[in-house]
Formats: sequence, C-alpha cells, structure tokens
Amino acid sequence: MPTQRLLLCFCFLGLALTGFAQRTDRDGRPPRTVQWAGRVVGVSSEKKAESTGDQYKALQALGRPSKVPEMGQSACAWAPASPDGTTNEWIQVGFVQPMRARQIIVAENVNPGAVVRVSIIDEKGGEHTVYQVSEPQARTNPLLTILLPDSSFVCHQVRVVINGAGIRGINQIDAIGISEDTKPIEVGINVSAATPKDIQKENLGKTVNSAGQEVAPVISPDGKTLYFTRNFNKANIGGADRQDVWYSTLESGANGNPPGWSEAVNIGPPINTSGDNAISGMAPDGRTAYLINIYKPDGGLSFGISKSIRTKAGWSQPAECKIVNNYNLHEKNQLEFCVSPDGRAIILAVQRKDTRGDRDLYVSLERPDHTWAEPVSLGAVVNTAESESSPFLAADGRTLYFTSAGHSGYGNGDIFVARRLDESWGNWSEPENLGPAINTAEWDGYFTIPASGDFAYLSSRAGSMGEDDIFRLKLYPAIKPDPVAIISGQVLDAKSKKPIASQIVTNLFNENKDVTKADFNPETGEYKLILPTQKTYNLTATKEGYFPTTETLDLSKDKRFRDIRRNLYLVKIEPGQKFTMREVLFEQGQFALQPGASTELNRVFDMLTSYPEMAILVEGHTDNQGDWEPNMKLSEDRVRVVKSYLIDKGIAETRIQTKAWGPSKPIASNETDERRKLNRRVEFTILHL
Repeated sequence: MPTQRLLLCFCFLGLALTGFAQRTDRDGRPPRTVQWAGRVVGVSSEKKAESTGDQYKALQALGRPSKVPEMGQSACAWAPASPDGTTNEWIQVGFVQPMRARQIIVAENVNPGAVVRVSIIDEKGGEHTVYQVSEPQARTNPLLTILLPDSSFVCHQVRVVINGAGIRGINQIDAIGISEDTKPIEVGINVSAATPKDIQKENLGKTVNSAGQEVAPVISPDGKTLYFTRNFNKANIGGADRQDVWYSTLESGANGNPPGWSEAVNIGPPINTSGDNAISGMAPDGRTAYLINIYKPDGGLSFGISKSIRTKAGWSQPAECKIVNNYNLHEKNQLEFCVSPDGRAIILAVQRKDTRGDRDLYVSLERPDHTWAEPVSLGAVVNTAESESSPFLAADGRTLYFTSAGHSGYGNGDIFVARRLDESWGNWSEPENLGPAINTAEWDGYFTIPASGDFAYLSSRAGSMGEDDIFRLKLYPAIKPDPVAIISGQVLDAKSKKPIASQIVTNLFNENKDVTKADFNPETGEYKLILPTQKTYNLTATKEGYFPTTETLDLSKDKRFRDIRRNLYLVKIEPGQKFTMREVLFEQGQFALQPGASTELNRVFDMLTSYPEMAILVEGHTDNQGDWEPNMKLSEDRVRVVKSYLIDKGIAETRIQTKAWGPSKPIASNETDERRKLNRRVEFTILHL
C-alpha cells in the first residue's frame, strides 16, 4: 500500500438531507416554515459519477439545499445524464406531509433558469401546471419561487421539467420545497442563531507558523502543547517536500506579558522519518500520540494508523493500530482520523466502497484483543455525496467537529459541528455551520479543542503568512462541547507512598458500567483521564497483590471545566491490613445494602477465593444520630448483611468474624449529612492468609 500525506487542500462542493418540515433562516431573519421533498417518485435520467455512491442521483434533490444559497456544481444535487441534452429532463418528488401549498421553491445551484415547467400532483394523481415558459430564462438568483394565487390543490408531489439545451453547461436541481407561507422563502446556511458576528481568528505567529505550510493542529488535553504538521520546510527530516510533526509549548508570560507559544521544534525520530509524517490525535494522558501511516521495520511507511508512547527515553517506535478490513478502499487512499477521549473509538475520514461519494466519516470500535473493528458509517445526517474530512471529537465524547464540502457553506470546505444524540454512533444532530467568521471561501478544517473548551485551534489559508497557518479563536457557547473535568494523580502504596502502576477504571455512581479506563504512566504511577461533569463517578484502582480502592468523585454540580488532582492509595493484601468498603453504603437508620454495594463486595469475595486460607474481620459503624443502643443494633445488622452476602456466594462462615461499633469510632464530623455518610460504613481487616 502507498503511504499517505495529509490532504492539504480540497475542491469540494455541497449536500442534501432527506427530511420533514424544516425551518430556513439567514442573517438573523425570523425563520419561515418550508417542507423539503422527502422521496423520489421518478426521474428521466441521472448523471453517472466517477465512482460508486450517491453523487448526482435524484435523491440528492431531497431534503434542504446543500449548495444554495452559494452557487456551483455539486455532487449533492441532481443532474441529468447529459448536460446539454436536446430533450427535456424531469424529476418528480413527493412530500411526507401533503399540504395546500401557497408557494413552491426550486433551488438550481448551477446555471439557474433551465426550469421550463413545474406541476403539482394532487391526491387523485391529477397534474396541474403552475409554472411554464417556452424557453429557459437565465437568472442570477438560484431560487425559483412560484407563488400560487390560492390553495386550490393539495400538493402531494411536484414535477419539475428542465431544458438542458437552452442554457449551456450542466444543469442541477439542489432541492424542491413547498410552503403554506405567502411570502417568498429565503434559503440560508444552517448556522446557529447564537453565533456572534465579531469572532476574531488569531494567527499564532512566527514561533508556530512559517512561510511554509502548518496544518492539522492537535492540542494536548491540558492545552499546554500544540502538535502540528509542517510542510515545505528545509528542516524536515525527509526534506522540504515531505511532511513532519512539529510541536510548540505554551509558556507563561514573563515581565507581565501574556502567555505565548515557544519556538516550534521538530519532534524528531522515530515519529518523523524520510517519508510523510503527521499526528492526528493525543490521548488524555498527553503521552500517547496517534499517527498516520504504519511504520515498517525497514523504515518505510504504508497506509494505516499507528501510535507512539512518550517515555523518559523519548517517543517509542510507532506500533500499528490494526483495523479489520480497513483497506476496502477506492483508489484515493487518503485518511484522517481522531480517537475518542476514552480511547475506545476511532473516527475515520476515508473513502471506502460503501461511501456516499468521496470520503465519509466512519467509526471503528476497539475490540477486547485491542484491535479495531471494521469501520461503520456515521450515517446520512453527517455524511454526504461530497467529502467529509478532518474529524475531531471533543473531550465530552459527543460533540463532533468536521469539515464538509457537502453541507451548505461559504467555501470549498467548511467546518461544522454535530452532536451524538445517544450511546450509538449513528444518531447525530443536524450539522451546523460554524459561520462566516470562522469559515472562509477557501478550505477550512482541522478543528481541535483542549479539555477546557476555552479556545479552538484550526488551519486556514486566509490571513496566513504564506501557505496554510494555524489560528486560534475563543469558543462561543453555541458551539462549545459539554464541560468536562481532567482528573489526574498518582496511584500510591498506602504504606510506602511509592507510586504503583495500576489500572484505573471509572463508572457512574450506582451503575456497574465502565465509563472509561485511564492510561497510566508505569514509570511514575501517574494517571490522567477526562470525565463529563454534572455526574457522579466511582474511581477504582486495581493492582495484583493489592485490594482495589474506590473513590467517589462527585461532579454533579459542576457546570464548568475543572482540573482535579486526586491521588489513590492501594493497600497491600497482607495480615493486619484494614480496608474501608466505600461503595458499601447505607441510608440513615437502614441496614439494607444500597445499589452498587455488590461491586465492592464481589471484590472481597474474589480476594477470599484467591486466598482460600484467608480470614477477615468485618466491622460495622454508624453515625451519631439517634440513641446508642439502636445504633449498636443497626451496626450489627449491617455487618450481618455483609457476612450473609459473602456466605451466600460460597465463603465458609468460619472465615468471617464480625464486630459492631455503633457510633463509637467516627472518621468524620457528624455535623452534616454529607459528613455523616462517611461514618455509616463497613470495614474489614485481614486476620490471616
């Protein structure tokens, strides 16, 4: 397989989405309702595309316009087989909700004016001509708006006839709509109504950008290191005509100056070679880089994805991320990708044999053997018959930024945002254009955001120092991802306080489903992970020979980014060690196990199973609310419930002793309920192994 370079510029055009009644607005004007066609009834012919997919087919006339109000040829609009035909061509479409229309809208994205007849088909199949001219009449406005004098007919279908011989060149229909409104509909680009008009893109300056080309920025989750791909630079290892990975760090400003980016440095081998090299993602720990190409033992490169880990000795030799059947490709074997914050999914921009047109966005999920499943399309809401590229999934795991030439925009490729609506990867909100202050008449892309969500970094040629440069802009609320927290710390031996390389797993409080697994640094015991706020989590560290420890992390009231340091302490499994079962909690005055207690009790069971001679002492405690004797009885009931749970799973009764302390041994103040919860606890001590 040949190696791949990052695709540095594109010449792409438009899209159409099938759908129901939609609202159209432009430049802040109040929207009016229009229903775009939802199905194709018939068509005279279709232009044949160069490759398989949906380009130029009649279905491209369905849904809202994908090129208009901009003009130009698009694979996301219907085109007849012959651009300069001598006979009339036609398309007939139907609507999900028939209505007594007062206007019909036909969007012609190239050579407007070729339409010579438009007819309404009623509920009985009767055809009523509402627009007819003897010869095509060239227009500059891409919208043909036909206002009806009354609502005599219920519009079930619309038939549009064009005369391709009348206006030389290709003719296309981008969309067909109907409306009950009597005022002409304006078709606009789908930009969030909350988009400010005064967004300023800031060029990162000479320490990062050069007269050459800087593209594909990847900001580390903590926002302190910027990686990017540089081209046309003599300092590149493979020469000026090859791409290398470079990086710059954010330095605190001296003498009252604001922070700034350091002079960019070539990352060097083994990441950079004599071939084309590029970085496409960074794990939350900031030390795992995902790279384009597979690094072969002989020093060559082939098509695919690799990852490299930074150690004290430097970056490791990049290792392949094996994706099942990732080579089911067209001749254009270009690839861009990003890795989800939890490291369990790769979103790829690639042209496969089942793409709708050029490149589409796919997801590949990690399998238990750490290979990756065959890519699956993100679906028709995101993907178009043109090209989707440069995906970036924000730290919240649900906000996707990508470049598309197939959704209505301002240039050859615009940046859009869409949000994952559930836990699947095929249900997305309708993509929104980031607006004219961000998108230009050129190709724009490679959007990347740190976990804080304060700034975004992107590549653009407009306003650059030469070729493409890297810019940043302050994110506004309408396009921000959901807030997250960076959780970092060390896993330490509880006695020696020395770091331990362990596995960190998080799950939602009172749920037994893993949310994410943290990468850890085996040299320091350091871990780092990213979690969406406004939820409560259990954070569990495990290591063979130690009893797992769990900390509760309450982010339920946090609505902004947080950077939290939390060390975890593991207690070695040996006689005399005492463990607090933090997930075995009780309501005040109750002894029934709370949901989620089974997770930690099962760990005790596993330990007792692994050490068949082990005996333990289970101790129960209460808070100080109420009288002494009832509290003593309550603590007895609590240890009895725990003991019964373990016996029911097969542990011999003789291996479990119990002791009830009531409120006599608090570990926290009893002044608030939050503190009293800590006193309502169960502990166990290893008596012998």
